[in-house]
Amino acid sequence: MSLFQAQRYWSGAELCARLEVTSRTLRRDVDRLRSLGYPVNSTSGTSGGYQLGAGATLPPLLLDDDEAVAVAVGLRTAASGNVGGIEEASVRALSKLQQVLPERLRRRVSALHSFILPLANHGPMVNAETLAVLAGACRDYQKLRFDYRSRGGAPSTREVEPHRLVHTGTRWYLAAWDVARGDWRTFRVDRIEPGIVPDRRFTPRPAPDGDFAAYVARSVSYSPYPHRAEVVLHCSLETASERIPPAAGTLEAIGEHSCVLRTGGYSLDMLAMYLVMFGFEFEVREPQELVNSLRDLAARFARAAGVAVPPAPE
Repeated sequence: MSLFQAQRYWSGAELCARLEVTSRTLRRDVDRLRSLGYPVNSTSGTSGGYQLGAGATLPPLLLDDDEAVAVAVGLRTAASGNVGGIEEASVRALSKLQQVLPERLRRRVSALHSFILPLANHGPMVNAETLAVLAGACRDYQKLRFDYRSRGGAPSTREVEPHRLVHTGTRWYLAAWDVARGDWRTFRVDRIEPGIVPDRRFTPRPAPDGDFAAYVARSVSYSPYPHRAEVVLHCSLETASERIPPAAGTLEAIGEHSCVLRTGGYSLDMLAMYLVMFGFEFEVREPQELVNSLRDLAARFARAAGVAVPPAPE
């Protein structure tokens, strides 16, 4: 079963070699698995083999130690996450898993639960069923129609070709091709109304600029804002990534100790404060208006600290 869960299809010869048994023993073991409820499908012939399929009921799963701990921690996180509709089911599944965990694993899971304290999740709640429908449509290349609310609350009906779901840590986004607009769009999942209507299949398109995650990051951190900035940070890409989340801006390395941040904001003063709070030395490439805001901010700070401020140049 561990082999089947690691790789869905195996030829009979491969399984016999891995398990060091004869083909007769292999057939007997497969029949035994079927009697226990595992849906093992088989094909005959020289290229025949076995495949673990989906059955009417969920058979037992085999997990190694690390997998069992990962599932337990994941269920605990899901029980207090921002995906609505799965909290109770997560608690029930976690309770069942903890009952069958060996004592050595139960102690590890208990320690993780006791000493890892999640911060309050301020992201909007999304519906688990909506996520499942969107993920299934991405997998099956199936068009969707749904009602959507914009940032200002304006309603619209969209027909899209869904490609990927992206989670920024606080929000879920759908990256999709908008049929009516003939272009890529990013949709916040919590603004998609219930009652999604599936449509015919579509041919998948290449990701915009080759990366769906990067496209969503640009869409939510740069493109929608009236003021946009490009700034050189005098630190490595790895260091900047530790302080700047993907939803706050996109980062690109330009050297071992420098990188470019592209970000946006509703006001220049907000952008200026945002850059100062990172704690990095930086230079503004554009816009010039942001440079002026930084000068005004520096003068205000200096006056607040009782430092004489020379007059600004004409």
